[in-house]
Amino acid sequence: MGTRLRMLISAVIVASWVLSASGAHYHTHRHHRLEDVALTEEIDVRAQRNKRATDDINALLPADTPDDSTPLPPGGDPSDLPTCLLCVCLTGSVYCEEVDPDMTSVPALPKETNYLYARYNKIKKITAKDFGNIVTLKRIDFTGNIISEIEDGAFAKLTMLEELSLAENLLVKLPMLPAKLVSFNANHNKLRTKGVKSNAFKKLSKLTHLYLAHNELEAVPLIPETVRTLHLQNNNISSVTVDTFCKSNNTYYIRHNMNEIRMDGNPVILGQYPNSFICLQSLPIGRYQ
Repeated sequence: MGTRLRMLISAVIVASWVLSASGAHYHTHRHHRLEDVALTEEIDVRAQRNKRATDDINALLPADTPDDSTPLPPGGDPSDLPTCLLCVCLTGSVYCEEVDPDMTSVPALPKETNYLYARYNKIKKITAKDFGNIVTLKRIDFTGNIISEIEDGAFAKLTMLEELSLAENLLVKLPMLPAKLVSFNANHNKLRTKGVKSNAFKKLSKLTHLYLAHNELEAVPLIPETVRTLHLQNNNISSVTVDTFCKSNNTYYIRHNMNEIRMDGNPVILGQYPNSFICLQSLPIGRYQ
């Protein structure tokens, strides 16, 4: 009897311990789950706050602007792009050659530009405003465009300009040229004598190289004493006079500077005008018979 009582008491004690342990485990597990839920809710709250903050910042930012490197859409106007993106700008020099899409007007130039090369484009006209504020230019090259008009005064403020090329264009007349020009090239245009004023080159006291070949000139214009190289080949010049290169009133006059004259490809027969070249140190290239 004593033995059975002891076994019953032991069973009750074990059962109580098991129930106590299970309850503790349940409460511990439940506590951890509550902590996990709270952490998850806190993370969600922080995420929502961050999203709202990001949205607020984006609302304050300006709208996206087009990337400068984005190609101009077909049919766009190159003048809408900055010159130094459309062209190549180095220190004092701007290179705008064969620009795509077509460049049809003179681009706006950076201040203190010394050299402009805008060859082989589709420029049609040079206006008086194109170089209004760029007085530092020393060389301009518009070779290979389709320029048919140059407004009066377009080069008036370019007091430092020394070299100007308008070759391979559609000019029928010349504008007033800067006084300090050393080299002027208007080869391959449609110039006629009536489009070149008699004093067009008279005041160019530093002009050394003058190129007027492949035009429609009927006579030789007045040439400054300083000119060394004169190209007049392939025009419509049919005659020359004693005063074309020399001076009829001074038989002792010698033209020292002139050392190259090309008149080949003209209808004039130079051999018929021997007195027209007596002041020259070398005869012009051309037909003599």
